[in-house]
Amino acid sequence: MIDTGTTSRTGDVQTTGRFVVTFADDVEPGQHVSALREVGLSNVARSTDFAASAVEPSQVEDAQAVLFSQLGIAVVSAEPGQVETLQSASEPRVLAVEPERVLHALTDTLTESYTAGYAHGAADLAARLSAVGAASAPALPAATAVFQDNNQYTWGLQAVCVTRTKRTGQGITIAVLDTGFDLDHPDFAGRAPITKSFVTGQAVQDGNGHGTHCIGTSSGPSAPAGSRRYGVAPGVRILAGKVLNNAGSGNDQGILAGIEWAITQGATIISMSLGADVREVSQAYENVGRRALAAGSLIIAAAGNAANRPGDPAFVGIPANSPSIMAVASLDADLGISFYSSGSNPVAGGQIDIAGPGRNVYSSWPMPKRYNTISGTSMATPHVSGVAALWSEATGHTGRALWSDLTQHATRLPLPSSDVGAGLVQAPA
Repeated sequence: MIDTGTTSRTGDVQTTGRFVVTFADDVEPGQHVSALREVGLSNVARSTDFAASAVEPSQVEDAQAVLFSQLGIAVVSAEPGQVETLQSASEPRVLAVEPERVLHALTDTLTESYTAGYAHGAADLAARLSAVGAASAPALPAATAVFQDNNQYTWGLQAVCVTRTKRTGQGITIAVLDTGFDLDHPDFAGRAPITKSFVTGQAVQDGNGHGTHCIGTSSGPSAPAGSRRYGVAPGVRILAGKVLNNAGSGNDQGILAGIEWAITQGATIISMSLGADVREVSQAYENVGRRALAAGSLIIAAAGNAANRPGDPAFVGIPANSPSIMAVASLDADLGISFYSSGSNPVAGGQIDIAGPGRNVYSSWPMPKRYNTISGTSMATPHVSGVAALWSEATGHTGRALWSDLTQHATRLPLPSSDVGAGLVQAPA
């Protein structure tokens, strides 16, 4: 099963009819409100009106604008004339105005045909052979054959060397912004994740499975009863933010609300296995990524599943194509690039930054199923997020310094950096 939700390959990108307004860095929060009210948006709800900046969606439904004060971003319901005024050169407080988009994390079933699978394997082998001996390609890990799940660890945990580390992520907070979490999952008994839903009319309880799977990979227990270990950082504090509904879709407002809440809650890592198939960089997400880094929070996002390799590598979509958000590619168990994993986008910041295990990943799933095996860049992302927590515990680094830890210690692969970035993420010893 392949998670196809980080892109919408065949359909047009959906918009909501609202707009996302990004304010310039030097604009004070009071000026945010003034700029909105001056164009007639008088009913402004502010994130600071809510405890821990956790915007309650049901309480802002009638607002003309929802302002995320820490991010310097507002989502507005505006008429064309109001939008034009906000976008005009005479309004220096506003950096950009963009349509509010719908992002996805749906799970679908794709069957890779024998022919496509053979072609992919042949092309991957050719790329590896042509790269052998290149001065820039250091040796692969000792296990260059196909990794396999065993009774103790998933193949992904073996590949990122969780098996050798003494770190658990103790003292580090990971926020997973997704479809929520199964609060009754027995593997997390006693962990008590901090939860918040940013979806109108839906509790944080995961009715999709995608969020529970991602939380399991990043943060699952060290010794689940009756199961192999599947979680990278079992000692972390978990924030489970529901920003996508049970059908796997969400809008910018909910996602931005989740990011501001996560930063306010002290998240060192914000893991987002979601996105849309948009080539251009979103000014809003780039500014959010940059401001998050300045606050000590690293946003790690799925690159997308839009490729159909070997012929079509597609491109990294939003929000992962933002220069200040880490874009994650998916690897197979033989450390080849997954056939669906989107390649680098030629826009500034649109490159793949790092890669993680993403194909046939076993992790937690809502009860009663309890576990499931699925694939996608969505599955690679929490591997990287969990390893980031281990590095943060080991070094004390956050933000840009933590980004450097991940890329500088990744294992280089004999594959184009446009596909895998710095290479396979690796846990600290």
